[in-house]
Amino acid sequence: MAVLSCTLLVDDDTTTNFLNQTLLRRMAVSDQVLVAVNGQQALDLLHAHCAPPASPNCPALILLDMKMPRMNGFEFLQAYAQRSERENPAVVIIMLTTSLNPGDVAQMQGLPIAGYLTKPLTRDKVNQVLQEHFGHAAAS
Repeated sequence: MAVLSCTLLVDDDTTTNFLNQTLLRRMAVSDQVLVAVNGQQALDLLHAHCAPPASPNCPALILLDMKMPRMNGFEFLQAYAQRSERENPAVVIIMLTTSLNPGDVAQMQGLPIAGYLTKPLTRDKVNQVLQEHFGHAAAS
């Protein structure tokens, strides 16, 4: 049985999305995995899948890339934070990055994220997020 009803991957790299989808499916993390290639598409998916916010198709976890064209992770979070509370689901947002630049890390402070992970996403990192934010790891 999956731990979450829905997860949203937000990354402009199609290879990264494919690998992360494969990892999440193999780990049986979610019943459904949605994919967006930029922040605007992620907002559109939330609007479509989270009416009402308690819908089972509404993501419980968002894995958000920091650097993307059109609308990056920071811009997504700013737009997300401006939405009304009843539009926003109770969701855990984890920023994914290849950057450990102190400026990027500092910019994440105060944003509505539960934490950040460095890429690539691994089984151990996914289980860490699940354990910390949802109370149990994925089935082995």
